[in-house]
Amino acid sequence: MRSISFLPSLLALFAIFLISSCSDTTAEKEPAVEDAAQTVYASGVIPFFDHWNLILGDGSNAGPAIDFEQKDFFYTTNDGDEDWVVFKAPNAGDTHGTSNNTRTELAQLKKWSPLTDAKLNATLKVMNVSATGDARVAASHSVVVGQIHSADGHENEPLKIFYKKFPGHTKGSVFWHYEINTAGEDNAKRWDFSTAVWGNDFSVVGAEENSYPDEPEEGIALGEEFSYEIEVKDGIMTLKFSSPGHETKSFSKNLIESEYTTKADIPEQTQALFVPIGQDGVERENAYSEEGLFFKLGAYNQTNGKSPEVNRNWCSGAETHGGDVRKQYEDGNYAEVWFKTGSIFVSDDAISNQGYFTKND
Repeated sequence: MRSISFLPSLLALFAIFLISSCSDTTAEKEPAVEDAAQTVYASGVIPFFDHWNLILGDGSNAGPAIDFEQKDFFYTTNDGDEDWVVFKAPNAGDTHGTSNNTRTELAQLKKWSPLTDAKLNATLKVMNVSATGDARVAASHSVVVGQIHSADGHENEPLKIFYKKFPGHTKGSVFWHYEINTAGEDNAKRWDFSTAVWGNDFSVVGAEENSYPDEPEEGIALGEEFSYEIEVKDGIMTLKFSSPGHETKSFSKNLIESEYTTKADIPEQTQALFVPIGQDGVERENAYSEEGLFFKLGAYNQTNGKSPEVNRNWCSGAETHGGDVRKQYEDGNYAEVWFKTGSIFVSDDAISNQGYFTKND
């Protein structure tokens, strides 16, 4: 009789044990579920990554960056108010294609004629440019944050949007470049023409290696938001730049009819910067009209470790620690750009840009 009366108690204890065990197992799994929920990918912040391949700061092509991060070069962060997509590139490392410079940058999967419609908008803030570099070199301490690139011919760039800030300055400059689509086969003679948006253009440099020009009064500080809008329609590129507290600026450029077809057309800025180093070419009359173009967006670091004796406009002589990425990050020898928003319009007439990646990956 005692054994029978004791049985309900044993069953009750066993039921409690089972409930407790299940509860403990669930509790152990909860942190893993919670950690997964906290991962914010770039494609969740700016939902347009199916239009791009991501090129990383080690020269690799990561493909479309859907639910992807790489903590050295590409990830998300929150500034306390909003999520941002971080693009980071050291002064030196493995590069993509034939470039001397590292990049963590999106490259559009399709290319399009400048006679069709194409649009790209973005809001960003630059968080770091290289701490070192020869101040006499125009590209030192700068990063390109948006581009239009040709996929054909010389693969030149009808648009590069720059941010540049000298050490010790609070404010930097935003400017944009048009690179000629060089006539003939000798693309070594190509050159850029630079237009200031806020602050100075590319041509304002230091008098000595470690001396700097005056700080631009109307410049943009590190960490200060600005936006760009790019539209190409019927062969005309239209640009709009805006930033809270700054004058909105707009520009336009014909991409299908050149204004630089003779030596007499070379502007004074180019005469001073590029002609003395042999970059004195002229442009084909129809400019980029017969080539497929595509957008790029991210951090294309323009500071590198190559000697200024090679090219005083593009070779910065900056610190690279022999390509050691970690050491470059530790002492500020890198570019870092955060993007908050972005949108792209692609014409139905656009076609695959795979040929560009096949040549350059």
